[in-house]
Amino acid sequence: MTNLHLARHDFGGDPVLLLLHGLGATGEVWHDLLERNWPGETLAPDLPGHGRSERLAEYTFSSMAAAVAEVVPAGRRVVVLGHSLGGVLALTLADGSYGLDVAAACGVGIKLNWSAAELAKAAEVAGRQERVFATREQAVDRWLRLSGLAGLVPPDSPRVDAGVSDGPDGWRVAVDQKAFGVGAPDVPALLAAAKGTTVLAAGENDPMCPPDQLRAVAPDGVVLPATGHNVHVENPLALWPIMDRLLASATDALGQ
Repeated sequence: MTNLHLARHDFGGDPVLLLLHGLGATGEVWHDLLERNWPGETLAPDLPGHGRSERLAEYTFSSMAAAVAEVVPAGRRVVVLGHSLGGVLALTLADGSYGLDVAAACGVGIKLNWSAAELAKAAEVAGRQERVFATREQAVDRWLRLSGLAGLVPPDSPRVDAGVSDGPDGWRVAVDQKAFGVGAPDVPALLAAAKGTTVLAAGENDPMCPPDQLRAVAPDGVVLPATGHNVHVENPLALWPIMDRLLASATDALGQ
């Protein structure tokens, strides 16, 4: 079993809301979204190799999804909301092969089109030696840029604390470089394999998932106005209608 750091909120009933962050970030990015009361329990893990969670020997969508599935209590109806990499994992979990009863899953800001050059760059980043910084400020600056949160989360925010760690030789970013080599997802195949309701969404100004690319894969994909890649940080309120839709699907399933 992979040891994942897990934040739990409101020890209620079903459906469980599982929140999965993007590459480089931690579960802290969902903090403002949690101002919206969810009727059931909410789980926000740090993904494997991120923040306070244990690293994996190899990072694949399957190995990461399997590790995440272990933190969900057995026998519960689940709604999964994931951002970017976390969105891919949400769709991966939705096929029912990881022991979870996923009634609905949403991927926000998933990068859908990958060039050979982009994949080569990701592999190169994954192979880099881990950097050590002389000060916490330097490590925080690097983590904010690496996670795509620079300019969105202040360096002195408590949300940053889990993104860096210190040791006898200096400060490090709390992200396993190897995770950047996870590869490109086959999102159409994941959508086709999902057992429950699926939703794809992206910010109107998301350079990682432009509206035309979103609609090419999911004609009913949701474009969120005046937001970029990190919708859940920029404007959490924009996700509430999607959460209502996911909840309605899960509630209908519970009533069957």
